[in-house]
Amino acid sequence: MTIGFLDRIATGELLFSDGGTGTYLQQSGLEPGGCPEEFNSTQPEIIRGMAAAYFDSGSDMVETNSFGGSRYMLTKYGHGDRVVEWNRLAAELARESAPAGCFVLGSIGPTGEILEEKAGAADADEMYDAFVEQASGLAEGGVDAVCVETMSDVTGEMKLAIRAVKESTGLPVVATICYDRGPRGLFTMMGDTPESAAEALTEAGADVVGSNCGIAIGDMIEVIAAMRRATALPILTHVNAGLPRIESGKIVYPDTPEYMAEEMQRVVEAGANIIGGCCGTGPDHIRAFVSLLRDGSS
Repeated sequence: MTIGFLDRIATGELLFSDGGTGTYLQQSGLEPGGCPEEFNSTQPEIIRGMAAAYFDSGSDMVETNSFGGSRYMLTKYGHGDRVVEWNRLAAELARESAPAGCFVLGSIGPTGEILEEKAGAADADEMYDAFVEQASGLAEGGVDAVCVETMSDVTGEMKLAIRAVKESTGLPVVATICYDRGPRGLFTMMGDTPESAAEALTEAGADVVGSNCGIAIGDMIEVIAAMRRATALPILTHVNAGLPRIESGKIVYPDTPEYMAEEMQRVVEAGANIIGGCCGTGPDHIRAFVSLLRDGSS
């Protein structure tokens, strides 16, 4: 019998997610400013190969190439009529590379809009419908869960996305928030602390909570520890390979796979149940995590 996503987490085993999608695609020919989701249609072999590379490195789950797959984002590229198609393809391509017992998480990123209730221009009902549309495509493609990620508006956009996924698909939802370090500590753009966000996401119905992107691994350890104090839910984190800098005109992420693997032990000790990489990470990073934290302890 195939064990489900949440049941696998409930075993207490440390699980490994994948690394950065954008980083991989940029190294595979995605032009600056290009539409990553278009690759699902035009270069499916790259998307299929990306999933395979992460699974081969030891990932228990990979995310779909659909981070910017909402109507809001695809319309900016002139592809607003292909939301369901490209999200379905993203899921199908990852699923084709998934070994038995491994999972595919549908990625839903921010819309790039601010809700009217938060002094923006986006209508809440329209945003809800956009999340339903994207989640429906991912569900058609066969994802095991949906990861709503890289958001900063916990009580607005994130809450809408969680509800939209739950009500339209019934799939488990992973919800991860972005933080920045300021003079007063670690907060979202909207002023949420890790503790308040964890509590709000739990109340909103997320099955797994966490944080991704934006900060160095030392700060992520602090975020995960604070979230663990505030919720009993499983915690997932996707960590950047350090903060990017420009060297010889190129963006460079400084943290090596070996360094990150050592620091990931502290992330796990802080309370993470699922670990993976975000910007600047690739299959070599995941392989190093697995080698040290799974194989090294066996």
